[in-house]
Amino acid sequence: MHKLSHRTTIHDIAKQLNLTSATVSRALNDHPRISAETKRLVQAKAEQLKYQRNKIASSLRSGKSHTIGVIIPSAQMNFFGSVVHGIENMASSNGYSIILYQSEESSLLEKKAIETFLSARVDGILASIAKETIDFAHYEDLKKRNIPLVFFDRTNDTLNIPSVVIDDYKGGFLATEHLIKKGYKRIAHVSGPQHLKGFRERFRGYTDALKHYKMKVNKQFIYAGDISIEAGKAATEYFFNLMEVPDAVFAVEDFTALGVIKGLKERKIKIPAAFGVIGFANESFDEYITPALSSVDQQTVQMGKEAFSLLMNMIKIKEGKLNVVLNEQIVLEPVLCFRESSAGKINVLKDVLVETNS
Repeated sequence: MHKLSHRTTIHDIAKQLNLTSATVSRALNDHPRISAETKRLVQAKAEQLKYQRNKIASSLRSGKSHTIGVIIPSAQMNFFGSVVHGIENMASSNGYSIILYQSEESSLLEKKAIETFLSARVDGILASIAKETIDFAHYEDLKKRNIPLVFFDRTNDTLNIPSVVIDDYKGGFLATEHLIKKGYKRIAHVSGPQHLKGFRERFRGYTDALKHYKMKVNKQFIYAGDISIEAGKAATEYFFNLMEVPDAVFAVEDFTALGVIKGLKERKIKIPAAFGVIGFANESFDEYITPALSSVDQQTVQMGKEAFSLLMNMIKIKEGKLNVVLNEQIVLEPVLCFRESSAGKINVLKDVLVETNS
C-alpha cells in the first residue's frame, strides 16, 4: 500500500518558522501589519515546502476567488481566441485566473456556463452572447444577484449591462463604401441574426452607405444568413438565381465571406474582376486564402483588455472600493484591412492593360 504524500499546510510553515498559523496566513495574504522581513521568510519557506494555496478555502474565507468566467460563442473563430488573449494578459497581471466556456452558439450551453461559474464562485463574468439566445432571463438573473457582468462584441442594450464593442455601424458603412469606391454597382449583403445588435448595426451601416452614395437599397440583394460558411454558399446560390445578379457582397463576418468566395469559385466567377467580397472580423485565415479576403478588424486584443478592466471596476464597486455608477459602453474604432478580394473592377482592368501593353 502506497503512503499518501503529505500536502504542506499553513501549520507546517508556522511550525518550521516558530510562528503562529495566523501570522503565516496574514503574511501570505500581504497583510499590512506583518513586517516585510516576516513576509519574506514566510514566502521563502512556502516555496521551499512547495506550499499550494487552497483556493476554494481561501475564497470561502475572503469571499473572493480571484477567478472570472468567460463565455465565448466559438473557439473556432480566431476573433474570440484573440479577445481571450487580451483578457488573459490583463487577468494574469492582476492576479486573476479565468475559466473559459464555449457556448457553441447555444443558449442552453450558455446557461450551463453561468451555472458552472456560479458553482466555482467566480468574482465576475465576461460574455459574448450566443446567436441562438433570444431570451435573456439568465443574464437578467445575474444582474439581480449583483454578479459583476460585462458583455463584449455581442450585446443587448435592453439589459443595460456594461459592454465593449466595435463601432459596427461605422465598420459596415466603411466596408460598403470601399466596395462602391472600387467601382462595384450592385452590392449585396449577407446579414447575421438581427436580434444581436452588432449585426443590426452592420446592416444599418450597409444601407446608409448605399443611400449616401445615391445607390438603390435592393431588398433582393439582402440575404438573411446565420454566420457560417454554409450561409455564405447558400447566399451565393440565391444571388445567382436572381434576374439581376449582384457584383459584390459585404458579408457580416469572415466565415460567411469565405462561403461566398467558395460559392463564386464553384461558378468560376473571377474575384475581384467580376465580383468583389469583403467580410468583418479579420480572421487569421483571411491573408492565406486565394484571393486574400478584405475585412474589418475589430481590435480584438484591445477589446479583451478593455472588457477585463471594465469588469474589475464592477467588482470594486461591489466591494465598496469604487464609488461610481457604472453603465458604460466602450466603443472601439474599426480598422479596415483591404486585400485582393475587393481590389475592384477598375484596378483589375488597369492591371490587364499593363500586362497587354508590356
